[in-house]
Amino acid sequence: MAEIKQVLVPDIGDYKDVSIIEVMVKAGDTIKAEDNLVTLETDKAAMDVPSPYSGVIKEMKVKVGDKVSQGSLILLLESSDAATAPMKTDKPAAPVSAPASAPAPVAAKPAAAVPVAVQTSQAVVAEAKAHASPAIRRFARELGVQITQVKGSGEKGRVTKDDVQNFVKAALAQPRGATGGNGLQVLAMPVVDFAKFGAIEIRPLSRIKKLSGANLHRNWVTIPHITQFDEADITEMEAFRKELNVEYVKQNIKITPLAFMLKAVVVALQQFPEFNASLDASGENLVLKQYFHIGVAVDTPDGLMVPVLRDVDKKGIVQLAKELGEVSARAREKKITAAEMQGGCFSISSLGGIGGTAFTPIINAPELAILGVSKASIKPMHQDDTFVARLMLPLSLSYDHRVIDGAAAARFIVFLTQVLADVRRLAL
Repeated sequence: MAEIKQVLVPDIGDYKDVSIIEVMVKAGDTIKAEDNLVTLETDKAAMDVPSPYSGVIKEMKVKVGDKVSQGSLILLLESSDAATAPMKTDKPAAPVSAPASAPAPVAAKPAAAVPVAVQTSQAVVAEAKAHASPAIRRFARELGVQITQVKGSGEKGRVTKDDVQNFVKAALAQPRGATGGNGLQVLAMPVVDFAKFGAIEIRPLSRIKKLSGANLHRNWVTIPHITQFDEADITEMEAFRKELNVEYVKQNIKITPLAFMLKAVVVALQQFPEFNASLDASGENLVLKQYFHIGVAVDTPDGLMVPVLRDVDKKGIVQLAKELGEVSARAREKKITAAEMQGGCFSISSLGGIGGTAFTPIINAPELAILGVSKASIKPMHQDDTFVARLMLPLSLSYDHRVIDGAAAARFIVFLTQVLADVRRLAL
């Protein structure tokens, strides 16, 4: 028997009044469970909302530009018992953009290539006639783009975020000074016909890489990065870790060095609270956090994601190792929710399983620091008038020089190496 079901906005974290930037279905459409219905955009990420049921859409209750929150009615669906999918209606919306612990993809105003909207009544009227959602209009204004100059590729000529980003890219590719504006005054990237040199393949960037790339660029050019390097003697830590692995292998828990790094970082953050902070919107006040949520960079086929492990100070090595394994697997399967990528205080990017001796990780704003971990190696170290073989772990600490000075960063990383060299300090 047919049944009319309400399809509601699922758990989207702490967000309220979120903009709908795309509606993918209409009344009369026949849909299946998990078909995407609408796309929501927060100040952190974009996310698709899937249908919890199969059936025929009887009535749409939202449109592009509407503001919704968890529990808002999206549509009415005629569904039969046979067609109803056995899935929870409160399934979190799946993110389709950058890691939520990073800020919204709003770059500093590009160089002279992007025209700024003229503040006249005619321009305001023209912008009002442009076919774009409020979120896209805001995104265009933040980039200094006049929305009426952007050609829309969406349904009925609607301007999408990709249209605005492509407009900026095209403008930046123009010769220097072509638009007569002000900006960073960097040379335009050369336009090269690579095919004339040999065979090529065109491979589009994933959406995650496109959006996270804008975040990384903004963070790199707007935050004065300094990177402090050091090495930690993890000989004893590694021996203890291997013992734990043998002990917990039957529980299918893999104890990784990163689990120890998480605990050691929290001990260092407690000792140096300015690293566990953020600048407020004015840039004049420091927000010192009393919680310890650590972001961990996860390499996925579609790009980098940074899920956040919460309350690391309250968890043991084994529990953290278990959570790390679970969250990494879900990130690679695209099952991380937007809420799981929010609220980070500090991030760790580990390349130890791949290799390398050092690198300069980019700060994940609004955080103030990030720790890069490279591959450990056996080195001869001088102890008691002789050289002994020790396992040394390279560390790279990037920090925001507006808040943290070099001496504080040096003390932080030295303290961190001491904790890692003697894991008994994790119990203090």
